[in-house]
Amino acid sequence: MAEKQKPRLVIATDNYLPRWDGIARFLAELIPRLLDEYDVTVISPDYGVTDLDIKTRRILIPTRDKKYGDYNPAQWQPEPIMKAIADADLVFTQTIGPIGYLAHRYARKLKKPVASFIHSIEWELVPKALEHRFLKRFASPLTKLFTRFLYNRASLLIVPSKNIAELLTWQHIETKKTVVYLGVDTKRFIKGNKQEARKHLRIPKDALVVGFHGRIGYEKNLLTLSRAYLRLGAKNKRLLIVGEGVDELRQRLKKIKGSIMPGSTNEIIPYLQAMDIYVMPSFTETTSLAVLEAMSCELPVVSSPVGFIQQYIKHGQNGFFYETKNAFDLSRKLELLAQDEMLRSRIGRAARKTVREKFDWDRTAEGIAKALRSLLPQKSRTTKKT
Repeated sequence: MAEKQKPRLVIATDNYLPRWDGIARFLAELIPRLLDEYDVTVISPDYGVTDLDIKTRRILIPTRDKKYGDYNPAQWQPEPIMKAIADADLVFTQTIGPIGYLAHRYARKLKKPVASFIHSIEWELVPKALEHRFLKRFASPLTKLFTRFLYNRASLLIVPSKNIAELLTWQHIETKKTVVYLGVDTKRFIKGNKQEARKHLRIPKDALVVGFHGRIGYEKNLLTLSRAYLRLGAKNKRLLIVGEGVDELRQRLKKIKGSIMPGSTNEIIPYLQAMDIYVMPSFTETTSLAVLEAMSCELPVVSSPVGFIQQYIKHGQNGFFYETKNAFDLSRKLELLAQDEMLRSRIGRAARKTVREKFDWDRTAEGIAKALRSLLPQKSRTTKKT
């Protein structure tokens, strides 16, 4: 009697646990939902051990000693990546670093279908993540050329919004695209008990807490957030920034009176539940999983007008926008929310309603599974039971 064998899926990524960022959180949610359908192997940099137990085969690529901003790229090791791709039925890439590039290269060479999820606009992200002015000058055009070259050789691009698909097409990236909205597990990301969360985290129960979670990088524009926070009139206030990143930025933010910087965590929900206002000051985002998580926890969000955030946040209804780089404008929005608890509550409820209606993780996972399925041959392989 024949038994269907699961297709072998290789997920290639230059960002993964235990280095927490949007891509790592995305994969931590997605991979368990793919295991019933696929035999999964993850190729990723070796960032050390994690206490999250995701039942997959792992191929760990050692990282370089040199950091770029807060990022240690993987070493150039073609052989293990080529072997994994040769054994795969389908390749799913997340990034265009050394691992993502080599996965693309060997998938094309070995005629394996390859889907790429677009987590960021690379030619916007790379120059803003760099500190060196000389590198910034050339980073955007070179990254754009490289991205166009690579993505035009993919079988399918999975994009988190229609406007991102259009942006890629405008840049002469002609590969077929399918839109799958990112999602949040709204059963886990809930408002919760703010006072209990604060007690556990040792945050004063009557403080005004302005928060952010994510990578502490130059592209996140956290210095504008810090300047806006310092202008707030509230006497008892805290700036809660959860994440790891560029050490220079961390040290500057630590010096701010009232700042709380617990580092990286694999359980962000209690920190979100302890906040009053969430800020996304970033120079560049696509969908921003971090913003959706905050909205799901009924937090009023103040964001720079970037990426798909511009479409799902309606100014004054389920969140607010401020003028990017303008600390005064951001401080005015924060002050408005700080002085009106009822407004915070109304905006927060509307924010969660938006996430529940449009950005549920079950729909995200099924959309990605369907997109991947479309690249497989219709006839499944079979193997005989022994």
